[in-house]
Amino acid sequence: MVYEVRQLQEQDGPAAWRLGSIAFGFHATAMPEKFGTAPGRVAWGAFDGDRLIAKAVDRAQGQWFGGRIVPTAGVAGVAVAPEVRRGGLGRQVLTRLLAGARDRGAAISALFPSTPYPYRRLGWEEVGALTYLSVPTSALAAVRPGPGVTLRPATADDVRAVRGLYREWARAGTGMMERSGLLYDTAPEELLAAFDGVTVAVNAEGAIDGYATWVRGPDSDPVGRVTAHDLVAATQEALCALLAMFGGWASVAPVTVLRLGAGDPALLEIPTTLVTEHSRQPWMLRLVDAPAAIAARGWPGHLSGAVDLALADPECPWNAGAWRLVLDGGIGRLEPGGSGGTRFTPRGLAVWYAGAATPAVLRRAGLLAGDAVADGLLAAATAGPVPVLHDFF
Repeated sequence: MVYEVRQLQEQDGPAAWRLGSIAFGFHATAMPEKFGTAPGRVAWGAFDGDRLIAKAVDRAQGQWFGGRIVPTAGVAGVAVAPEVRRGGLGRQVLTRLLAGARDRGAAISALFPSTPYPYRRLGWEEVGALTYLSVPTSALAAVRPGPGVTLRPATADDVRAVRGLYREWARAGTGMMERSGLLYDTAPEELLAAFDGVTVAVNAEGAIDGYATWVRGPDSDPVGRVTAHDLVAATQEALCALLAMFGGWASVAPVTVLRLGAGDPALLEIPTTLVTEHSRQPWMLRLVDAPAAIAARGWPGHLSGAVDLALADPECPWNAGAWRLVLDGGIGRLEPGGSGGTRFTPRGLAVWYAGAATPAVLRRAGLLAGDAVADGLLAAATAGPVPVLHDFF
């Protein structure tokens, strides 16, 4: 059956809230005052007459790849009414969302799936995870504070420096959120109020070299914990000072939970033999506009070469066809034409773009086929930090 799929308006807010609350179990919570009209979000819905039966939200966000911000459609709030599931409604809404996202300038799309299977059928693939790790607080007590570093609570005047530290950290990573724009337009006081503590590490010259945002759990020994959502430091001294601060909670909070991705320098300072996974939320990626995605991200400056690609993409047909990938001095472009000798599926293209797997792995998974002569170039092009995303949406 074909349903009307359109952009949701302000008057659709109550229906969208109810559909989402049924799908995700928050129906006892009152609808926020500005729900459905918040800037930076576009919602799409499928209607059976006047009844909203499926929806999805496109968040206008940016994520860092190769040292550059790539315009991203963050997909959230995907819900289908229980009575009409398995009827292709999710596909209808999401393909319309992808077209709308491309029209507004998004190059890629990211999401946190409740289950990966429907999204894989539409071209998204898992490339990383938002991970919290648990470590005995007593183990952090053994970390020696860095010399010349003073810790203090952050003030509103420190927020600019805190945001700058995060941005430089995100710039050096793969997939990290850019925390600016409509979705992150908050006053300094709001950032500080969102946590029990925001602690800054100040060096001997008075500059802020690191910070941590943290929440103290409601319990005490033996189940009490402190959770650090951000632990960002530009120097080892600042990092060790912040870790040692968390070690000071050992008597009342036996567990410290740290949001850390693979390759985080904090893992070089703590006893990883004692670390366990507290939670893991995979995230998925797909290319919305392949030429725009290639042009938007950064590429290794020392790398030059070209690969003839063939892309298949039923959900985003503007991506499909023969292309020539050209990399030169840190710039990439996707030109129409070429032999199409190397064939990517949408999922394979997403994983390669993020640097989440080598061409050899993608070939064994059936996500890459054809000419393998350029596999070395493809591997080098996206080699770098493991994809990490620290912002759930």
